[in-house]
Amino acid sequence: MKAILNQTKGDRWIWLIIILLSLISVLAVYSATGTLAYKRGVGSESLMFKHLIFIVFGFVLIYFAHLLNYRYYAGISKVLMVITIPLLLYTLLFGSNVNDASRWIAIPGTGLTFQTSDLAKLALITFLARTLTKKQENIKDVKTSFIPIMGSVCLVFILIGLANLSTALMLFGVSILILLIGRISMKQIAIVCVGGAALLTILVLFGPRRETYKSRIKAYFNPEMQHSDKTFQQDQSKIAIASGGIMGKGPGNSTQRNFLPHPYSDFIFAIIVEEYGMVGGVTVVLLYMLLMYRITKIVTQAPKAFGALLAAGLGFSLTIQALANMAVAVNLFPVTGVPLPLVSMGGTSILFTSVAFGIILSVSKDVEEYKLENKGSKAEKVIIGEIPALA
Repeated sequence: MKAILNQTKGDRWIWLIIILLSLISVLAVYSATGTLAYKRGVGSESLMFKHLIFIVFGFVLIYFAHLLNYRYYAGISKVLMVITIPLLLYTLLFGSNVNDASRWIAIPGTGLTFQTSDLAKLALITFLARTLTKKQENIKDVKTSFIPIMGSVCLVFILIGLANLSTALMLFGVSILILLIGRISMKQIAIVCVGGAALLTILVLFGPRRETYKSRIKAYFNPEMQHSDKTFQQDQSKIAIASGGIMGKGPGNSTQRNFLPHPYSDFIFAIIVEEYGMVGGVTVVLLYMLLMYRITKIVTQAPKAFGALLAAGLGFSLTIQALANMAVAVNLFPVTGVPLPLVSMGGTSILFTSVAFGIILSVSKDVEEYKLENKGSKAEKVIIGEIPALA
């Protein structure tokens, strides 16, 4: 154990956040899966134990991913993109269909399914970080830099958006932030945004889930529809949050878990607030804010452009997804169906999130090593745009 602790490096605050979110996840999932366990004819302990296995395996992935030098992910990104595009196409054509959306594919021989969009997020973020780093010297060149970048962003956006628009929009937003940090011109970014807006319009008006999108948006902007079947999820979530008060009902005392669809995943934040009150809800929000703050420090101190862009992209992705999930629970956003990173019961989604945390910690470890090597020297702070490609 001591040897493992000695090899565990990277930002200690991020490690602490991961541990705290995992503990919150175990408690919340155990409480929220009572109805699901009853429907399946099993005990809540069995579902909690399965969730705990994924949490533990997630820690294993974080540990080994943070030991691997993050520079290796530059080469891996090319392989991930080659794998991701066919997988997204396969998911659309042959994936498991739930709520009129093909988002999942089965892992042969395991009985598990996973959303290919989780893999796509890792693939696109690492690919953009690599491409922007390699193209810094001719970053404004349309043919060699801009077209490959815009093509990859828009292609992944449309393939994910056909079945999972909320995830596609968040990933598109993260991509724009990466482009801003990567010194892409505002004119080119505006072109990407226009292209994204055009694709979004096509998806909303003509996509296979257009009626679902329209009904959710209509329900959100028309309060008079409250207490109808269209707003059932939001209504139950608001009841859970309102009944939580300041200190909550206490662990395991949620009542809305019996009424909320997916209280263990999409609406787990509502269960947390109901049982732990505003104190518990604010604590979760602050943990994600602290996470983004620590990642921002890593980005500003990273000695290599690729590491800075990689940490920024993955950090934005995790934080934006968390804020989107919590915003839906408190009715600030229409229902999206995205889980709360590292907290919601999600099986393979926890594993992909763990890999993202491991990569961020790998960059953080490099920052610490760079500081030690240059301690006491007059080495100037490195600026992202001045770093040789993947040096």
